[in-house]
Amino acid sequence: MTHQVVLPAGWPRPKGYANAVVATGRQLYIAGMIGWDADQRFHSDDFGAQARQALQNVADVLKEAGARPQDIVRMTWYVTDKREYLAAGRAVGQAFRDCIGHYDIAMTAVEVKALIEDRAKVEIEVTAVIPD
Repeated sequence: MTHQVVLPAGWPRPKGYANAVVATGRQLYIAGMIGWDADQRFHSDDFGAQARQALQNVADVLKEAGARPQDIVRMTWYVTDKREYLAAGRAVGQAFRDCIGHYDIAMTAVEVKALIEDRAKVEIEVTAVIPD
C-alpha cells in the first residue's frame, strides 16, 4: 500500500471512504472521467451504468500509467443530481467494488448544475500515488 489513512483520535471511521490519507511516491492526476467509452460514446443514460463506465475508465488510465486502484488516494465525484446518485447507491457500490475494490480513499461528492458533456451524469477525478 502506498498510503496510510489519517483519522484523529476519537473520530469514527467513515463508511465507504477515508477523511484523509498520507502517501509517498510518484503522483498521477487523472482528469474527470465520464460514463462514455474509449470512442466517446454513451451506452446508457442510467446513473449506475455511467458511474461503472467512468470508474472503468479510471481503472484503465491507472493501468496504462503503471498504477493500480490501490494507489488511489483522492477521488472527487461531480454528479448532476444527488438524488439520482443516492438512488443508484447499490449499483454504484457494486461498480466501485468491481472496478476499484477498496475504500481507503479520501473522497468528495459534489452536486453540480451540469457537466460539459450534456449526457454525462457523473464525472470522476482521481489522484493516485504510485510506489517508487
